[in-house]
Amino acid sequence: MLPEYSECRKVFEENGLVLTEEVYEKLDIYAEFLVETNKVINLTAITEPSDILIKHFADSISITKYVDFFDKARAIDVGTGAGFPLLPVKIYKPDIRITLLDGNNKRIRFLSELCEKISVDAECIHERAELLARRDEYREQYDIATARAVSAMPVLSEYCMPFVKKGGIFCAMKGPSEDIAAAHNAIKLLGGELQNDISYEINGEQRRVVLVKKISRISPKFPRASGKIKSKPL
Repeated sequence: MLPEYSECRKVFEENGLVLTEEVYEKLDIYAEFLVETNKVINLTAITEPSDILIKHFADSISITKYVDFFDKARAIDVGTGAGFPLLPVKIYKPDIRITLLDGNNKRIRFLSELCEKISVDAECIHERAELLARRDEYREQYDIATARAVSAMPVLSEYCMPFVKKGGIFCAMKGPSEDIAAAHNAIKLLGGELQNDISYEINGEQRRVVLVKKISRISPKFPRASGKIKSKPL
C-alpha cells in the first residue's frame, strides 16, 4: 500500500526522522486498512499512498521532535478520528501508553480492530471528551495530551487540558495562520502556560505545533458542557 520501504525511509530522513522496517510494516498495514475502511466509514480525505505517508504518518510522528514521549509516558489523543497523531507516535515509540478518544463509535471500532491487526496495545474509548475528563481515573492523569483538530485553540484547550497532569504537556497541531494569542486567557484559566509555538515544514508544507505546559491543577468547573465550550469560548 505505502511506497517501497527505501522511499518511505528517505521521506522520514528528509524530515529528521528514522524509519525502521518494523515501523514501516505496521504503518503499511495501517494505511491499507485505513483506505479499505474509508470506503464504508468516512475517516479521511487523504487516500493516496504517498499522501498518507507524508500528511498522516510523517506529519503525526514529527511531533516527537518537539515533545518528549519518554518511556512509559501516558498520553491521550482527544478527538482522535482515524488515530492521528497519537497512534503513529505509539508505533514509532512503542514504550508509551496511549488512550485514543473519540465521540464516534465507528471510528473507535476501526481503531480497536486496527490495533489488533498491528499488535499495538492502546485503550480505545468511545466517549465525549468533556464527560470523560470528569472521571477520576482520567482527569489530570496524563503526561501528554495531543489533538490534531480544526477547533480554535480556546475550544481545543478546554477539551484537552483537563486530562493533563501538573507538569504535563498539551500538544496541539494547528494551522499556520491561527492567532494563538486569542487563547492566552483560556490557557491561564485551565491551569496552563504557553511553552512554545513552533513552525516547521513537512515536505515543503507549513506545519505548526503549540505546546502548553500544565502548571497548576484545573478548577472543578472545567470542562463545561460542550454547548458552552463552543458557544462561549474562554
